[in-house]
Amino acid sequence: MLLTSAGDVDPNEAYAALHAHGQVLQFGDRAFLVNGYDAVDKALRDSAMQTIDANRLDALWPGWREYRAVALFADSMLRANPPRHTRMRRLAAGVFTARRVGALRGVITQQVGELLDELTPYARGLDLVARLAYPLPIRVITALLGVPAADRGRFRELAAALTGVLELNWSDDDRKQADAAADELTDYFGRLVAVRRADPRDDLVTALAAAQEAEGERLTGDELLANLALLLVAGFETTTNLIANGIVLALDHPAYAQQLRDDPALAPAYVEEVLRLDSPVQITSRRAEGASEVAGLGVPPGSELLLLLGAANRDPVRFPKPDLFEPERIGPPPLSFGAGVHYCLGAPLARLEAQVALPALLRRFPEMELIARPRRRPRMNLRGWREVPVTLAG
Repeated sequence: MLLTSAGDVDPNEAYAALHAHGQVLQFGDRAFLVNGYDAVDKALRDSAMQTIDANRLDALWPGWREYRAVALFADSMLRANPPRHTRMRRLAAGVFTARRVGALRGVITQQVGELLDELTPYARGLDLVARLAYPLPIRVITALLGVPAADRGRFRELAAALTGVLELNWSDDDRKQADAAADELTDYFGRLVAVRRADPRDDLVTALAAAQEAEGERLTGDELLANLALLLVAGFETTTNLIANGIVLALDHPAYAQQLRDDPALAPAYVEEVLRLDSPVQITSRRAEGASEVAGLGVPPGSELLLLLGAANRDPVRFPKPDLFEPERIGPPPLSFGAGVHYCLGAPLARLEAQVALPALLRRFPEMELIARPRRRPRMNLRGWREVPVTLAG
C-alpha cells in the first residue's frame, strides 16, 4: 500500500498494519522495513548503517551520474557518509548555530507580521500554502544563503521537480523534470558564487565559496553547488509542509487552536505534535555496511533498510493513541528530522518558523476556517498539502 496512490494520500493505515507485525519486517533476502520508534532511532544512530553514497552508487548503478538530480544529491551532505559528510556538514553548520537561529526570532516575527498584513484584503477564499506556508521559509532561507529576493519566485517549482527523485516511486518523466531542475539550480548557484566572490557578503554562499578555495577542509566545485542547492530546497520544502500541516490540524481541532491562540507559549509542544502526527518527511533509507541488528533481528552486510519515520512517530509502544492529535502528550521527540550524524541541520530553524507563524495566524484571524478540504501533494515521502483554502472572516 505504501507504493500506491492511496499510500501517497494516507500511509497511516499501512503503518498500523506494519506495527501489528513488530518493529521490523523483512521482505526480501536483504531488505527490511523498519517501523518501530526504537528500531528506527537505533538504525539512524548506528555507524554500520550508511547512506547510499557516490562510492556505493558506482558499484550498484553504472551510469548513475547521467541522472543529474541523483548526482546532485549524491554530491551533497544528504547522501554522504563520514568522513566526507563530516567535512561538508562542518563547513555549513556555522550559519545554523543555536545562537544565530535564536537571533532570527525577531526577523521571523516581522516577516510573519508582514505576510499576515498582506492577507487582510483577501479575507475570503485564499490559499495559505501560497500566502504563508511557502513565502515565510523561502524568505528566511534565501536571506541566510544570500539569494536575492527578486529570484525567489521560481524556486517552489524547481524544488517540487528536483525532490521527485527522493520518492519511493518515480517515473522517467519525474526524472527528466528533476534533472532539468538540477541543471537550472546548479547553473544559478554557479553564477551567484561568481558574484559573491567578486562582492562578498555576510551570507552562506559567500562562506561556502570561500571554503572551496581555503586550505585544509574544503569543498569541490560539485560539492559546493550541490550543497547550496540542497540547503535552499531543504530550507523551505519541509518547513512549508510543517507550517501547512500545522494550520490544517489547528482548523480540524478548534479546542487546541484556541489554547494556542490564548497562550503562544504552548507553540513548541504544539509543533512537536504536528511533527509527530504528520511528519514532513516520511521515509529515509540506509544500507548495512557491516553486520548489525535491528530490534533483535540480524541484519547482514549489504542489506537495504527503509526507515519509516512517519510510522515510528505513530508507534503505539511509544505513543499511546498514536493517531490522535494531542499537543499536551508526554513522550520522546519525533524522528521527523532524523537522528545521529544526519540529523537535519535546519531543524531548529524550521521549528522556530512554525512556532512563530502558527499562533500569530490564529490570533490575527480567530474566525478563520476551511472552505474546502485541502488537497494533498501527490507525494508520499515529502508529505504536505498542495493548497489550504480558507476564509479568514469565518
